[in-house]
Amino acid sequence: MVRKLSNFDDWIDYFRYWQDSIGLPQGELRNFQFDAKFGDPEVPHIEFGHYRGQRKWPSVMHIPDQRIRDALLNLIVYQGDTEFASVEQQRNLLGHAPTDYDLLALMRVMTEEMRHGWQMSYLLCAHFGDEGKREAAKLLERRADDGERLLGSFNEIVATWLDFFTYTQFIDRDGKFQLKMLSVSAFDPLSRSMGPMLKEESFHLGTGNNGLLRIVKAGKMPAETIQRFFYKWVPTAFDLFGNDNSSSAHWAYVWGLKGRYDERENAQEPDKAKLNEYARELYRQEIVKLVERLNMFIPERERWLKVPELKFNRKIGVYAHQMYTVDGEPIDSKERYAAYLKTVLPQARDYEVVKDIEREPDWIEAKKADSLLKQ
Repeated sequence: MVRKLSNFDDWIDYFRYWQDSIGLPQGELRNFQFDAKFGDPEVPHIEFGHYRGQRKWPSVMHIPDQRIRDALLNLIVYQGDTEFASVEQQRNLLGHAPTDYDLLALMRVMTEEMRHGWQMSYLLCAHFGDEGKREAAKLLERRADDGERLLGSFNEIVATWLDFFTYTQFIDRDGKFQLKMLSVSAFDPLSRSMGPMLKEESFHLGTGNNGLLRIVKAGKMPAETIQRFFYKWVPTAFDLFGNDNSSSAHWAYVWGLKGRYDERENAQEPDKAKLNEYARELYRQEIVKLVERLNMFIPERERWLKVPELKFNRKIGVYAHQMYTVDGEPIDSKERYAAYLKTVLPQARDYEVVKDIEREPDWIEAKKADSLLKQ
């Protein structure tokens, strides 16, 4: 049952209830004063699509077509859903951080994810009437633990700190792509929401990249184990970019709601039928370079980490539910494929190995908590 909200203050009360219901502990996470933040308008006019050159829309009343309004609502709902889901996924790590630095970093990431969800909920309540209030309530009613979140990555289990660092390296990096694509939106309140969110998101990416570097440098976690977790998370990140040949992405671009990742730098006319594929390929190029950096600290070349091919273990797109290896080679039998997945994805034994290693004092390179204050 969706709770009926009459205003944003009602949503705030519901937000506090959500914090209680997911077991978020009292303290800094609960005492943080949340608010909606808006950056200065970078470009006052619509930058692409059919309405290019017109003034950006300051409210829903200025949107010229009901279909555009509905598509905008959907974009905001999906973005908000990811933010609250990530807090639900990560909250169980609060009780066993490897260092004080990592605990503070986790708390900061979770706090900022909650603020991002707050921001999207504010837009829904402030601009979309009763329908927006209903959708804002639903953001707090779906649960990652129950597999109810709207996108696959956000129903996965974050059971270990290796999960967390891999998640913030790869899944939050997809978040950066999505936020940047929305930062050029024709809807002014949404585009101006993105600047503060992107600044906060950069810390999340740094947390993942820095954490994985510290793990690799410490040399306690087997590269083969790290690789399995990459194979777990990266395909879900590829899925987050959406369907191939997406009509939704096509129209979001035509209507000026969501641009390309490099919209302001790219003067070429886009292939509007391949917008999701274009963003996914840019993302893959970026994470390949990050993994190559990790490999600088793994002496044995045969143990180097890698990014799987786009075909592997996909749930969305032209390769969804098809049987390919991590190298993109087809497998012609369901039985062989099921057996193969057990050799490349984390199994129960792998989680036990990771948890045992994470109990050791030096499994991750040390980092002082006061260094977080300088960031």
